[in-house]
Amino acid sequence: MNTDYFFLAVFLAIAVAFPLLPLAIAWAWGFLFSPAKPGADKKSTYECGIASSDSAPIRFQSHYYLYAIIFLIFDVEAVFLVPFATAYLGLSTAAIVTMLVFLLLLVEGLAWAWAKGALAWK
Repeated sequence: MNTDYFFLAVFLAIAVAFPLLPLAIAWAWGFLFSPAKPGADKKSTYECGIASSDSAPIRFQSHYYLYAIIFLIFDVEAVFLVPFATAYLGLSTAAIVTMLVFLLLLVEGLAWAWAKGALAWK
């Protein structure tokens, strides 16, 4: 057992067992302790301890999610510009070109969202 790959094999076995063991335990727990046939209480909608009503009072429009996602994308990309702005004078030409390519992609994404009408408030 004094081979070069023994440690690697043990490490691989532990790496595979580490995520699979909790999954197996959770599956066994659910199989042993969950009811065989869920009742009406288990199938009912539960939210904050309040009994659900017949239908939702308002319908949430999905384009609000699109506004939020676009905001998050451009907000996170703006965070990447802060280190560039603080170290601008000390950067090499390759770093400046790389950041300009990043800005080009950012502006291209903004132009695409604008052309698709994703930025128009409905």
